[in-house]
Amino acid sequence: MAKPNSGLELDAILAQLGPFGRYNLVNYAFLLFPVYLAGIFGSIYVFEAPDINYRCHVSECAHLENTSWVTNAIPLVKEELSKCTRYQMARDEYSYTNDTMCVAEDFRNKTVPCKKFDYSEEEYSIVKDFDLGCQDMKRTLVGTIHNAGLFVSLPLTGIISDRFGRRTALSIASLMNGIFGILRSFSINYEMFMAFEFLETAMGAGAYSTAFVLAMELVGPKGRVFGNTIINVLYVFGVMTLSGLSWYLQDWRQLLRIVYSPALLVFSYLWILNESVRWLLSKGRTDEAVAILNKAAKMNNVELSEELLSPLYHKVPLEQKEEVVADKESSTFIKVVKSSIIRQRLVVCSFLWITCTFVYYGLSINSVSLAGNKYLNFMLVGFVEIPANFACFLVLDRFGRKRTLITTYVLSACLCISLSFLPKGQKWLSLVIYLSGKFSITVAYSSVYIYVSEVFPTNVRQSLLAVCSSLGRVGSTLAPLTQLLAQPTIFFGSLALAASVLVFTLPETINCPLPDTIEEAEQLSKRKVQQEEP
Repeated sequence: MAKPNSGLELDAILAQLGPFGRYNLVNYAFLLFPVYLAGIFGSIYVFEAPDINYRCHVSECAHLENTSWVTNAIPLVKEELSKCTRYQMARDEYSYTNDTMCVAEDFRNKTVPCKKFDYSEEEYSIVKDFDLGCQDMKRTLVGTIHNAGLFVSLPLTGIISDRFGRRTALSIASLMNGIFGILRSFSINYEMFMAFEFLETAMGAGAYSTAFVLAMELVGPKGRVFGNTIINVLYVFGVMTLSGLSWYLQDWRQLLRIVYSPALLVFSYLWILNESVRWLLSKGRTDEAVAILNKAAKMNNVELSEELLSPLYHKVPLEQKEEVVADKESSTFIKVVKSSIIRQRLVVCSFLWITCTFVYYGLSINSVSLAGNKYLNFMLVGFVEIPANFACFLVLDRFGRKRTLITTYVLSACLCISLSFLPKGQKWLSLVIYLSGKFSITVAYSSVYIYVSEVFPTNVRQSLLAVCSSLGRVGSTLAPLTQLLAQPTIFFGSLALAASVLVFTLPETINCPLPDTIEEAEQLSKRKVQQEEP
């Protein structure tokens, strides 16, 4: 006797409940709070370790109140004082007297590396606090270590989520965010700071992906794209809040304490947030799932018929129950390896994710190097994601997932590559193309998130989404290092072109119910093949 598709039955129940009734709105509101915080946490390293103004400390001249001597002691590089070199003194021993003026004759026309630095009093960064002058690798490594923690957190949170529940995983991850984020603000040296930078993401960065999966499982097929759009908009508000707070506070330690404290409140979700009904059904906890559905129906003023609920209680013979138990206990990754379709899909989706994170974070991080106010630039590059997410909402259900992904990847590639060939001095044109590139990759990134949640089955969805996301963090881990490159946009464009080609190998999932088993997920590809046959 075949087991009925509880996923299809659940989608029918969710359709009757309505995509955004009172129950959905209340639960979405709870989920949007950690999403908003994730928007702040995801790029906070940009304002923890920004490059600031500093120059060599010239001890021989530091006692002079007049700074006219600076150009005598420090060479100019591109019409600006060098940060890392100074002129050597003409004498080995220098007299510290009030008569000393540090004139040009006091220095040789030979540069030497700086041993000590004078930092701007108006700017705040770990560069200043931990004396990282002229150590750009250490500075950019902060972002790399931050994103490297995702290789641990996403699989770990995925396992906890699929085994113990979405609510538990979200609450624990957010608690870890708050604890390690606040502890990081008390760092007394670079090594302590980097350790907590890694631990914060390694233990807590899975909060966003868990909230996303919970939100996607809360609504039916028709509500996924709109729900995804709302999630992404709140994430962007978090990004913009980060830039605004950093601009206002000008103190990275105070910034960390303010933004990470609210994450501790999310731990209360263990008691106030409802568990995913779809996850409960996949674990055979039907009574709990039905109780939540009845609660949702009451809040939405909808009456659920017994015809809809009764299939959820379908009795399975004892021998089939034993097979189901054994199947649940077997390794998720062994199941994936046995399915060539899922295995190929996992590899392709991981590459799509790598491309999105590399280009998305690369453009965001490098925006602070554009001409003008770095806080406004970062805010503007973040703001362009709002119309991009609404554009995603409009095109995904109209043109499908595949065509949207292919188009946006190709467009992003063309825009990024063209930036490298623009003549110098085209400030406004460069800004328009830069923002357009961020717009297109944001549409692709939003599409990938919802697409990956649709091609994998419920019992392993969070784990496989975590695999794609964690492997995809190769891109976000390397993105901070692109600040050291002369033309990073060429790399962005090349990856985007490769990703557009790989999308052709994936199935279309528009208006398809979420698959609950690996067999149902495989049918997405087979169904597509059958549709294409004459």
